[in-house]
Amino acid sequence: MKKGLLIIVAIIVVIAGLAGCSYNPIVSKEETVKKEWGNVQNTYQLRADKIPNLVATVKGAAAHEKNTLEAVMAARAKATQVTVNADDLSPEAIQKYQAAQGELSQALGRLMMVQENYPDLKANQNFLSLQDEISGIENRIKVARDNFNTAVNDYNSSIRKFPANITAMIFGFKTKGYFEAEAGAQSAPKVEF
Repeated sequence: MKKGLLIIVAIIVVIAGLAGCSYNPIVSKEETVKKEWGNVQNTYQLRADKIPNLVATVKGAAAHEKNTLEAVMAARAKATQVTVNADDLSPEAIQKYQAAQGELSQALGRLMMVQENYPDLKANQNFLSLQDEISGIENRIKVARDNFNTAVNDYNSSIRKFPANITAMIFGFKTKGYFEAEAGAQSAPKVEF
């Protein structure tokens, strides 16, 4: 009986030792995921902050493009309302956030196309400057999303490997969701003249 109890205690000590060795690295990786998620949100917020300036500039030059401008502002409002808590980065939550941001990206694309019809707007320095800023922000969004996905990959991989998977199971660490390509993104856009 004592021998069996010693074996059980030894197994518990070994499991606790293995779990203790991997707890801190998992926590560090989870915090990196949260930090990278914050960077993604900050970059999207920067884009949302620039949109009113862009819309105001376009309004002055193309007042009858009211529907396009309203669509951009509605998409911006929707995108800023959808938030994801850094503690709940489930695949579903990420997809919901990404869908709202995708609608805003599409509306911005339509707004940028408006300039083709208005030579005055094309030459407007404020518009060109804002267009460049938004283009730069779109690049920053891509980088922030890539960095987030890299951190998620590192975290998810670590909690699935032995012995860290035991620690993850004991302490309730769950896999995080990735940013994924939007539906239809694999198809090239159709360009018509």
